[in-house]
Amino acid sequence: MYIRNKYTNMLIRPTTLENYNIYYISKDKISQFWYIINQGISDMASLVGANYIWDAPEERSVEKQIEIITNAANNGANAMLIAALDPVAVSSAIEYAKSLGVKIIYLDTPAAAEGIITLATDDYSAGVTAGENMIVELAVAGYRQGTIGIVSDSIMSTNTRERVNGFRSVLAPNGNYKLLNTQFGPGSASAEIIANSYIANNPDLVGIYGTNEDTTIGVGNAISKSNLPIVGIGFDFPPETQKMIEDGSLKAVMVQNPYTMGYLGMAQTIAALKGFETGPPYINTGVSVRTKNTN
Repeated sequence: MYIRNKYTNMLIRPTTLENYNIYYISKDKISQFWYIINQGISDMASLVGANYIWDAPEERSVEKQIEIITNAANNGANAMLIAALDPVAVSSAIEYAKSLGVKIIYLDTPAAAEGIITLATDDYSAGVTAGENMIVELAVAGYRQGTIGIVSDSIMSTNTRERVNGFRSVLAPNGNYKLLNTQFGPGSASAEIIANSYIANNPDLVGIYGTNEDTTIGVGNAISKSNLPIVGIGFDFPPETQKMIEDGSLKAVMVQNPYTMGYLGMAQTIAALKGFETGPPYINTGVSVRTKNTN
């Protein structure tokens, strides 16, 4: 539908929410975390009458995410909600998109390229909370000393790096526990292999920490199969980790708010497209702690 501009007498197409090309570009389409973000985006989009496309590498690939961002920009994207796989590597593609006028909103993991707003967990604080819960659960299990392993998803991931830093800031001064070097294994299968190695090579191992959904599932699987009373602490609460909390393979998980990231992220995207105030450049969407006693 077109209307006539009363000043120029030209026919123009009005800009409605349906006319905007909005992309949600996550790190992959495997983790339930991204599906929950998508549900939040979808609910807000339905509420305001906006359309969007969810595109992402089927499995994590920085090169593929760069390609998706570039293609979206070339296909006339007006805005992108992005979780950056590699904050530095993807920034050139994001800067290219910005040069074409694309509005950039970050969910969970920002890139080095400046965006309008980032909605994410305060990862350092979440890591501190994970460390505090590790100490509590070790005490409950009767451990006063021993070694602790840390499994993270990628050396390039800024958010999980901060979760490691926060965790170490609590455990390192304690003095009773030796923190092993962080090992990196994207995906639950590789995380399980790393956790198995910790178990096999450290007879005094008392705990393992996973920094995201996939590594937490891998850690929980390894602990479950070992039949040893190792304390597992991790992140996120898909059905797999819910079951592990119930059967004791994991003692506590830090539960983020991906739905809120998506819901508010789409609201902020619409505000940016409409030229409205988008609020602070960073919104901490928070975490809660889930244990068997809080189910």
